[in-house]
Amino acid sequence: MPASPPRTEPSAPRSARPGGAPPDLAAVWSVITEMYEGYTAGDRARIDSYLDPEATIWDSDTSELLLGKEELDRVREARPTSGGGPAESGLTAYGQVIDIFGDLAVARYWLRVDFHTAPSVLARNTAVLQRARSDGPWLIVHLHEDIDGTP
Repeated sequence: MPASPPRTEPSAPRSARPGGAPPDLAAVWSVITEMYEGYTAGDRARIDSYLDPEATIWDSDTSELLLGKEELDRVREARPTSGGGPAESGLTAYGQVIDIFGDLAVARYWLRVDFHTAPSVLARNTAVLQRARSDGPWLIVHLHEDIDGTP
């Protein structure tokens, strides 16, 4: 049986090691949470604005490593449309631990996916982000989703 995930109340990003200034930790966490806000709004352009076009993704819906936006779009198009499964009622990202190494960041967090007519599902996620310039935006260059079960 999987270990219980941490509590789901929003909290400030924390770091496992020294090196991340609070504004950078918050900026990285904002990329993650805003990407999921775009997902719940059905706004693919908003989601993609947080992803490097060449990002690699271990998507929970496929066993292959997705290489870039073209392959991600192929998986997106193959997903069931409405009526093809339980409808999601919300996403909650929480329990974040973020480390920053110069212009690279590693974010680990839980994602709870709630459904209208089915039990919630938990996913453990790891995102690697890169900042192109010291004052530039953070973009996800790798995302790994791992379904852990139900809470």
